[in-house]
Amino acid sequence: MPFWAQILVGLVLGVFLGWMARSGDISWLGTTLDKIGGTFVQLLKLAVAPLVFFAIVVSITNLRNVSNAARLAGRTLLWFLITSLIAVSIGLTIGLLTSPGSGTGLTPADGAAPEKSGSWIDFLTGIVPTDVITPFTELKVLQIVFMAVVVGIAALKLGEKAAPLLSFGEAALALLQKALWWVIRLAPLGTLGLIGNAINQYGWDLLGQYATFTIDVYVGSLLVMFGVYPLLLALAGRVNPVQFFRGAWPALQLAFVSRSSVGTMPVTQKVTERLGVPREYASFAVPFGATTKMDGCAAIYPALAAIFVAEIFDVSLGLQDYLLIVFVSVIGSAATAGLTGATVMTTLTLSTLGLPLEGVGLLLAIDPVLDMIRTATNVAGQAAVPVIVSAREKILDRGAYDNATSFDITDLSDDTPSPAGAGAPPAPVTS
Repeated sequence: MPFWAQILVGLVLGVFLGWMARSGDISWLGTTLDKIGGTFVQLLKLAVAPLVFFAIVVSITNLRNVSNAARLAGRTLLWFLITSLIAVSIGLTIGLLTSPGSGTGLTPADGAAPEKSGSWIDFLTGIVPTDVITPFTELKVLQIVFMAVVVGIAALKLGEKAAPLLSFGEAALALLQKALWWVIRLAPLGTLGLIGNAINQYGWDLLGQYATFTIDVYVGSLLVMFGVYPLLLALAGRVNPVQFFRGAWPALQLAFVSRSSVGTMPVTQKVTERLGVPREYASFAVPFGATTKMDGCAAIYPALAAIFVAEIFDVSLGLQDYLLIVFVSVIGSAATAGLTGATVMTTLTLSTLGLPLEGVGLLLAIDPVLDMIRTATNVAGQAAVPVIVSAREKILDRGAYDNATSFDITDLSDDTPSPAGAGAPPAPVTS
């Protein structure tokens, strides 16, 4: 059975079993669904810390094989910022037009402050770790990224002396990606558990209270995915947008069900390379994007969440508040760090605006349903930007792009994306 069909079966079965567990008050079934979904997410998280570290270290060192590496890195960051700015503008526009918090029946008493919240002080001071162990044990991805960048740049400066470390890093990355492919194969089962548990815990009544907000998030995400990205691919990259989605589909479907940009990263890199992006550049841009490029979680969603919470708590937002939302979304997106959920980014936005953090509690119940489309949007941007940059810098293999096709994820479980430079001399890249 094709992987997409397995995912579809998992979704349908999950909805049915979740409804059965809730309507029949079958506690053992609800517990089973919870354990299945939780185990799948935990397996993804298990690989996150070492995967991010080695992926970024190897990607930075691979930039030595790319002409004008600094220019490519700068252009990548610039396009990340541009697309984030467009995405948050769309989120704000939809929120102002639809007023998602009005008529929900929810009150401030329904909310609860989260145990952990994000602030600018925490964000800025939390970049530098106090030791090298805690970021890995407590999964502080931003600190892992910081250490990986330092190690990667230091390895570049050392040159040949760092060759043994680079060989080890490439082997470790290949091993981690191989293990992650096995976890990815479990995505249909994980989907069954995650969806089933959400239905069992919250039921269908929840969707009625959050109907406008849910529709807004999906509409905003779909507009960015199928409106903004295709337009930029066609106008800025001069490539066929339909062909992009044909090639990127495996990563988008996995992102939708796994709800993890980092967990999807090996597939995202594979589809990006198949779309003609040079491997040396893709191995930098994709890990970089998987930890910082979050148009769904860090742009569309926080904008709508801020408007939603302000309306529930009867707080009026002014022009300066909307400008603050734009600033937080464009600059603070690294706070989401590619993990399942966007709670940290939401608390960062609310605290910057001075809105009650109890509003986060109002959004947690519906979060699993929203996180699927948010993550798919994130991953679409993480693949689209390298294509645009490569096309504009004239390093895109247009023949490979034009011939890229979708593929079944299960067909590649024995075809782990190897780090650039591993086992073969790097392909020449010029700009």
